[in-house]
Amino acid sequence: MYTKQEIIIRSYREGKSQRQISRELQVNRKTIKKYIEDYENLQNGSIKPEIALSTYLSSPPVYTVGARSKVRLTQEVQCFIDQLIEENRKKIGQGMRKQILKNIDILQILHEKGFEVGYTTICNYVREKLGKSSTNNEAFIRQQYQPGSVCEFDWGEIKLNIAGHQSRFLLAVFTSAYSNYRFALIFKRQDTLAFMESHVAFFEHAGGVFHQMVYDNMRVAVAKFIGKHEKEPTKALLQMKAHYQFSHRFCNAYSGNEKGHVERSVEYIRRKAFGFKNDFTNLEEAENHLELINNRLNNSKQQLTGLTAMEMFADEKELLWPYSEPLACWDTEQLRVDKYATISYCTSRYSVPDNLVGCFVDVKIFSQKIEVYFENKFIASHQRDYGKHQWIISIEHYLNTLRKKPGALDGSVALTCSPYLKKLYQQFYTKVPRDFIDLLHYCRQNAISEESLEATVSRLVNLCTHDITTEKLTALLGNKPTENNKPMPVNNQTAYLAQKQLKQITALMN
Repeated sequence: MYTKQEIIIRSYREGKSQRQISRELQVNRKTIKKYIEDYENLQNGSIKPEIALSTYLSSPPVYTVGARSKVRLTQEVQCFIDQLIEENRKKIGQGMRKQILKNIDILQILHEKGFEVGYTTICNYVREKLGKSSTNNEAFIRQQYQPGSVCEFDWGEIKLNIAGHQSRFLLAVFTSAYSNYRFALIFKRQDTLAFMESHVAFFEHAGGVFHQMVYDNMRVAVAKFIGKHEKEPTKALLQMKAHYQFSHRFCNAYSGNEKGHVERSVEYIRRKAFGFKNDFTNLEEAENHLELINNRLNNSKQQLTGLTAMEMFADEKELLWPYSEPLACWDTEQLRVDKYATISYCTSRYSVPDNLVGCFVDVKIFSQKIEVYFENKFIASHQRDYGKHQWIISIEHYLNTLRKKPGALDGSVALTCSPYLKKLYQQFYTKVPRDFIDLLHYCRQNAISEESLEATVSRLVNLCTHDITTEKLTALLGNKPTENNKPMPVNNQTAYLAQKQLKQITALMN
């Protein structure tokens, strides 16, 4: 606009030529000619000359840019963004709205693909594509926190495809208000046990206790409302406060901004960890993936401080309150063993040794597993199953009964609960179930894992494909005599035959 003013003033007030003005201002003569013609057209209209001059000199130049081709936002980039938007729509249709990619994630993917495009360009294109507009008229007051003073906790829902089946899980997320250090765990339910175990794991991970914990009105923390603003904490929260000696604060209803650090962390961790990948072979793989992504986020530099959350959290550790030992948290039940040698908990059945049928056993219930005790002795452990009417069976609990009833092995639920053992039985032992039961007895007595058995069977199959017997397997697994066994004389017929058989097996192995 300054250049336009100088052109008009030098032309009409100082009487300079276009060539001279071009030389003085270092502006192309075509530009000078255009400005002078525009002013003359305005002056020839119905507007007074002095008003025309004032209006023209105070308005900035107008350029026609509609016909220009986009330099960065090419057709290829637009098609790629459209694909990501379509993937987001599919996730929304599958109930995974909270795991869709945001504009910043789309920008990250485009940069990884080698496209040089800016964040504003992405936002403008996505806004135009989706036809969205948003306004936020609420004001917020920024807070300042001391190291180790405040930590916020919240839950977040995720949906993962575990072994091809989509399941709903919960993220338990902790965020330090000072350093923005994040910690997250996966649970199958948002219950009291998960609430307590997540805190035990976090304080153990942090090496200390924050002075104050902040919660919203979650049912595992708030027992009931008293009056308009007061809330009574649950027994679990009071138990943790008594053990770890921290104070707590509840947010107001519908005021997520009062714990904005963890609100942001739930969305951020969920998107960064499971927005790009949500297919896993098992839950353990998903947990390892979450830990990897969380460590990466904690080691990324923050915009405001220029430091990583890990670096700032190192300063906080020195100011955390110490504690003596982790809080033991579990529920206990006394259950009776039914005729199927199982105990029933939450509609699912868990097996115990078959000699305890009709007895009462003590059960410790954790969020991820259950442990069974009889007369203060540990007898069984199972991973918890949150399905309805499931049978969680270990075949080793039924070996005494199967020795008496070998015909029941073929159609038993105990056999189907172990895919490998079922395959081994169907391949080599359908006609000799007693030998298969003897093999399982041997493995239990010698603490041989299913992985070791599978490796030994594979080794023997390579040596003699069709002649697989329990005797050969136990020989390869290493049947070691006890110290109390007396050495047998060399001239004993049994010892001679045994040595001969071992030599044959050794020859096969070599």
